[in-house]
Amino acid sequence: MRLSRIRGLFYAIWFLLSVAFVVFLMWAMTKHIHTIRRVWAKFQRFFAGYELEIIGEIADVNMIIINHKSMLDIIVMEEIYPKNLCWVAKKEIGDIPIIGKILKIPKMIPIDRQSPRAMVNLIKEAKDRVQNGRVIAIFPEGTRARGNRLLKFQSGAKVVAQKLNLSIQPVVIIGSEILDVKKFSFKKGKIKIVFLPVVDKSDEAWFENSRKLMQETLDFYR
Repeated sequence: MRLSRIRGLFYAIWFLLSVAFVVFLMWAMTKHIHTIRRVWAKFQRFFAGYELEIIGEIADVNMIIINHKSMLDIIVMEEIYPKNLCWVAKKEIGDIPIIGKILKIPKMIPIDRQSPRAMVNLIKEAKDRVQNGRVIAIFPEGTRARGNRLLKFQSGAKVVAQKLNLSIQPVVIIGSEILDVKKFSFKKGKIKIVFLPVVDKSDEAWFENSRKLMQETLDFYR
């Protein structure tokens, strides 16, 4: 436990410094923001020492829905996903000094959950990003889950996908909890990223069935 906390401390320092640096690079080289983010994500793995295993095929879609266990979920997807992801994130993250710029400069989508216009704004912003060739990345659980059970999916991803007629691929990430921010620990390990088949939205229960399949996948690879 002591070693994992020492690793966690060193990673926290590295992470903050690297975020500040990558924010500067994105600000200075706006035409290369996506490349900068991918290189930054690769360096996170190099520094932290975790391994990645990709299972399945990355499909050509407009949206990916992902289970959420830790901050590493975003980092590993930034590294391996070929297209320019647009993350849907809590507005509060964008308000953090320096770190918040990592959302604002690459035009991610902040969500103010207290605003009655949150869904309207999400649909508007998502439409803009998709029209500009980006892929919407969203955690339908809405927050990080503890344990091996997925939380109930919030309606946001479903509403956006149906309103904008987006194609969707579920993604299951296993093992990213090796980083535990609350316990300030970081263990070595392998992270699996499982790309599931593209969702058939002609099935009225597609959202619920996607959650079921993601849970089954999570259980299978545990």
